[in-house]
Amino acid sequence: MTSSDRFASRRTVLTALAAAATAGAPLLTQLATAAPAYAEDVEYPSNTALYQELAGQEGTTFSRRSRRHELIDTSMTTVAPVRRTAVLALHGGGIEIGTSELCLGIAGYSPSDPAGAPVLPTVHDYWMFEGLLSSGNKALHVTSKNCDDHVAVSTAASHLNVLSLHGCTFDQLALPTTSFPPTGDRRVAVVGGLNAVLRQELVKELNAAGFPAIDSLSATWASRLTEFNGDHPSNPCNRTMLGKGGQLELTTELRRSLFTDPDSRGGRASSWNGEFVKFRDACRRAVATVEAGQPVL
Repeated sequence: MTSSDRFASRRTVLTALAAAATAGAPLLTQLATAAPAYAEDVEYPSNTALYQELAGQEGTTFSRRSRRHELIDTSMTTVAPVRRTAVLALHGGGIEIGTSELCLGIAGYSPSDPAGAPVLPTVHDYWMFEGLLSSGNKALHVTSKNCDDHVAVSTAASHLNVLSLHGCTFDQLALPTTSFPPTGDRRVAVVGGLNAVLRQELVKELNAAGFPAIDSLSATWASRLTEFNGDHPSNPCNRTMLGKGGQLELTTELRRSLFTDPDSRGGRASSWNGEFVKFRDACRRAVATVEAGQPVL
């Protein structure tokens, strides 16, 4: 099967999934003879390719949400205000569940009312790409280093820092479970990205908040976690003003623990719990510490 054949097959499945979601028809009935959209493990080579193939399906198959806060400087004697950090969820919605809600929370907004007033005193710009299908959202995954969405890339490029949120399974990490995590807690955060200071602060704050966190680029883990370390220069987390940023790979167990009802988009938006707040605030403390050491002259 050629690459074009695989993309055509995937487009057929995605179209059926979107139609089923819109019509409310049983997905299993409609897709009984269809191969899984990701059976060949082929991803879109870029966001541009995805947008072209799925033209007209934004809002049903996928969505993009973002916020850039207005900054005004009309004074001739003061330093211009700067938003130092942006938060990204490149695989939000149903692709890697919980990352959209965390993106909004860390940015200072309620996941249930992102258009409303911020719920925290400090806000950050954010960008999210989200899968909206009832199932099969994995087919919408674009590898981070291949992300070429103009708004996502420009958001990263206009900030000193980026914190990019991702999801994985515990088994994908292939951690030595006899030694880590020592308690058998599968709620693991793998911290990556090229900003060593941000990685250090994230590991410190997340562990202090009760979430097992490890630095994927440390001597202990570097050889084991190469697929999860966010070290590629084309990864949006590193396409900042400084050429470095932070990334979190969060296991399914961790992400699900942040919600009372983690199984639907609406459920997650309205059921974030105390663990969510602890995780959100730990990330915000790490970001604040890094920002405090970044004066803008």
